[in-house]
Amino acid sequence: MRIVDTHCHLIYRERLRYPWLDGDTRLNRDCTVEDYLPQARAAGITDVLHMEVDVAPGDIEAEAALTGGLGVPFVGTIAGCRPESADFPAQLERLASIPGVKGLRRILHTQPDGLAQTALFAENLGRLARYGLSFDFCVLPRQIPIAVALARACPDVQFVLDHCGVPDVKAAGLDPWRAGIRAIAELPNVAAKLSGIVAYADPVNWTVADLRPFAEHVIGSFGWERMVWGSDHPVCTRSASLGRWMDATHALLAGASETEKGALLGLNALRIYRLG
Repeated sequence: MRIVDTHCHLIYRERLRYPWLDGDTRLNRDCTVEDYLPQARAAGITDVLHMEVDVAPGDIEAEAALTGGLGVPFVGTIAGCRPESADFPAQLERLASIPGVKGLRRILHTQPDGLAQTALFAENLGRLARYGLSFDFCVLPRQIPIAVALARACPDVQFVLDHCGVPDVKAAGLDPWRAGIRAIAELPNVAAKLSGIVAYADPVNWTVADLRPFAEHVIGSFGWERMVWGSDHPVCTRSASLGRWMDATHALLAGASETEKGALLGLNALRIYRLG
């Protein structure tokens, strides 16, 4: 079975700038290919898609060039971007020309809601379709309506909802998160990513049972053909090793058929991200 990690973060502090790491003592360290790959292989991961790590704006293209050319088992990279900028069309053209770039992401869950609610932001996201690039949403539960509006405004763009919509797993915050998931799942151009939920659980005492209501609701809402999987490494290490998250994933999918597991863990990612 192919297992595609659609959400691997690599950190190279001597080559790129990561302003947000200054305030995160647990993650403010390098995470290189050499750190990640032994854990990925042990977990059965066969293909890897790098996810941008919110580098300083001036380093966005350098990060994409670095991670887009890593080679096997890396199959591409999701680059950072700034759709709120009037200069985005030129940035998009440059990013699309970098080998290995399969999609874009703009972190939204740490930004003011208004950032993604302008006509310019939606217009710029709509430009991705002509380049065959996807866009990953990383939004808080209260921001899911913003993601819904953007996906509706850009019906020809493939969107992926990261981290199951960032629910508060530790507090068992199912509502109103569940309603948001149902609403965004109604849009055929949006897929969802089974990732991140372990990082939002109790960092010490979480169990698979804590994760299950969130995983089952997302899968039930989107269906097996619109789900992908991601490790969110090394962010997942706030609560679990990559191996433990992979074990939890298999436990969450234990009742699924081999066809359903194969779709969620790998085959859907190959199609949705156009990985070949």
